Amino acid sequence: MIKIKLCGLQSEDHIRWANEAGCDYVGFVFAKSRRQVSFSQAARIRKHLESSIIPVGVFVDSPIEEILSLVENNIISMIQLHGSEDEVYIKSLRSYCDVPIVKAVRVIDEMSAFLAQKSSADYLLFDAKTAGSGISFDWSLTRKCSRPFFLAGGLNLTNLSDAILQVHPYAVDLSSGLEIEGEKNCRIMREATRLSHSL
Repeated sequence: MIKIKLCGLQSEDHIRWANEAGCDYVGFVFAKSRRQVSFSQAARIRKHLESSIIPVGVFVDSPIEEILSLVENNIISMIQLHGSEDEVYIKSLRSYCDVPIVKAVRVIDEMSAFLAQKSSADYLLFDAKTAGSGISFDWSLTRKCSRPFFLAGGLNLTNLSDAILQVHPYAVDLSSGLEIEGEKNCRIMREATRLSHSL
C-alpha cells in the first residue's frame, strides 16, 4: 500500500472529503499560493480532521518561529519545506521540535535526485522543476534514490498508477490533480486514495 497526501486543502468540506477518502496525510499550504491558508483558517478546519490522518504544513523559506507556533498549537504534525532551506535551517528547526521534516527537491536530472539523499530531513519529496504547476517530470530520474520519498508533480487519476508502479515511492502527493477547474473534487480525492492504497 502506498500512502497518499491530499494537499492544498482550504475548507471544512475538503477536510470532510479527506476523512471520507481515508487518506494518510493532508497538506495545508502556508506559502503564497492560490491554495494558501492562514494560521487561523488551518486551525479551524484542522479540528475536523480524523486523528488517523497527519496534517502537514507546507512552507517556503518561512521564519522558524512561525513553523514552531503551528507545531506547538497542534495545527500541524509534519513539516514540508519547499524553498531554499539548507542543512543549517533543517538542523535548527529539528533542534526545537521533533516532528518529521520533509524536504522538497526539484528534480532537474538524475544527479539532483541522487545528491538530495544527503539531506538530514526525514523524507524527501521529489517534484517537477516548476513546483505547483501540475506538470510531471521523468520519474525514472529518481531510481537511484534509496531513501523513502514522496512523489509529487503533475500526478492525477490518469497517471497515478503508472507513477506508483514505475517508482514505488513511500507516498504520493496530489494537489492540482485533485481538482476540476481549480476546485477540489470529492470523487477524485476518494478515487486517488483508493488507487494508491491498492498498489
